[in-house]
Amino acid sequence: MSPAFDDLLARARALPRDGRRALLGIAGGPGAGKSTLAACLVRALNAGGPGWAAHVPMDGFHLADAELDRLGRRDRKGAPDTFDAAGYAALLRRLREETAEVVYAPGFERVLEQPLAGAIPVGPAARLVVTEGNYLLLREGSWARVRPCLDEVWYCELPEDERIRRLVARHEEFGKEPAAARAWALGTDQRNAELVATTRGRADLLVPAGALPSPS
Repeated sequence: MSPAFDDLLARARALPRDGRRALLGIAGGPGAGKSTLAACLVRALNAGGPGWAAHVPMDGFHLADAELDRLGRRDRKGAPDTFDAAGYAALLRRLREETAEVVYAPGFERVLEQPLAGAIPVGPAARLVVTEGNYLLLREGSWARVRPCLDEVWYCELPEDERIRRLVARHEEFGKEPAAARAWALGTDQRNAELVATTRGRADLLVPAGALPSPS
C-alpha cells in the first residue's frame, strides 16, 4: 500500500472516540473504487484484532428485481429510487446506537445481482463501521437522512476513463457481454455518476487516485 493509504488508515483508526462506535462513509461514482478502499481499510484495521472494524455496503439496500419490475424501474437499476434509502438510514442509526448486541446488515450478491438479508453481522467489538455507496451525500428524499448518521464521508476520485474501464470490466466479470457491459456503463451508470459528482463538495475528504488500492 502507498504512504497515502497509510494516512487514510491512520485517519480511519482515529475516528472512534470516547469509547463510542464511529461510522465512516465512502462515496463516489460507480467504479470509483469505493468497495476496494473500504475492504482494504477494514482488512488492515482488523489485522491487530478481528472484528474491530466492519464493512457494511449500501448495496444491500438495492430493491429486489421483482419489486423493480413492479415499479417499472429495472432498466435503470442503481438509480437513487431503486434503493430502500430509508431502510439504509435506519440501519446506520441502529449501528450507531445498538452496540451491545449483534446487528445484522444485508449484503449484495453480485452474480445474482440481488440483496441478501442478514448476511453481515456487526458485533459489539466493532469500533468502526465502514459503509460505502454512491449516494451517501445526496440530499434528496430519504437519502438526506444518511449523512447525519456518519462521522465522516470520504469521496473517491478516479480519472473518468479509468473509472469507466474498471466499471465495464466488472460488468463483464459478473456476466454481461462486452457490448452490453459498455452500454450499461455509459448509459444508466453514467447518469448516476453525473448525479453523484454533484455531491463531491459535501465530502469531508477527497481521496485521490494515488491513494486508492488497485482492484485485486
